Amino acid sequence: MKGTLYGIGVGPGDPELLTMKAHRILTGAKVVAYPAPDSGESFAHSIVAQFLNADQIEIPIIVPMRVERFPAKSVYDQAASEIASHLDSGADVVVLCEGDPFFYGSFMYLFERLAGDYPCEVVPGISSLMASSAVLGRPLAARNDVLTIVPAPSDDETIETALTQADALAFIKVGRHLERVAGLINRAGLTGQAAYLERVTLDNQKIMPLSAVDEGAAPYFSIILVYKGAEDWIAALPIDGLAQ
Repeated sequence: MKGTLYGIGVGPGDPELLTMKAHRILTGAKVVAYPAPDSGESFAHSIVAQFLNADQIEIPIIVPMRVERFPAKSVYDQAASEIASHLDSGADVVVLCEGDPFFYGSFMYLFERLAGDYPCEVVPGISSLMASSAVLGRPLAARNDVLTIVPAPSDDETIETALTQADALAFIKVGRHLERVAGLINRAGLTGQAAYLERVTLDNQKIMPLSAVDEGAAPYFSIILVYKGAEDWIAALPIDGLAQ
């Protein structure tokens, strides 16, 4: 019998935000795969490291962390082939994914390669977007508010349209696009309604008004939340009063 492929969301960083189901599946699997940079530690692995045991086989999926393009297809083709060999032997394989597997998660690329041939289950995780709203202490949206999620690498026109049309916005993958996105938000007159967050739920998390952020690049794990909907959350929790 073939093993089962599990894609589990490990959350935004705090190990205690791992779901009970994800923990059960993770600790019971023979093989654990996870994305890893070509230098440094795997963030996904670090989140669950305390729950792993020495008998588990680990498969680091080396994904270069760089601006220029790299052969991503071959990376996932090779990883899928290695994972398939374990599934064919009857071993279950858990693939770790930061946040949620199907919310901009890398697991989806393995899913599309393997789900047609093997039993597969996706275990949702807490995304950094939900965690950011929680640590900020301000709801993302309510009632009929339109929430728009915008990848920061999007072009200026896409961002400007979203800023005009949406009631609430979440900019993800901010990184090196911080200065440009902050400028577009300022041009739309929304800087006073925007909060900047990075590395949420970790010991070194930062939460501050967007206006207080230094120019330059931000970490990849950073988010900008903007609210301009019908609720009076800005008055109830002034962005300018946030602790850094």
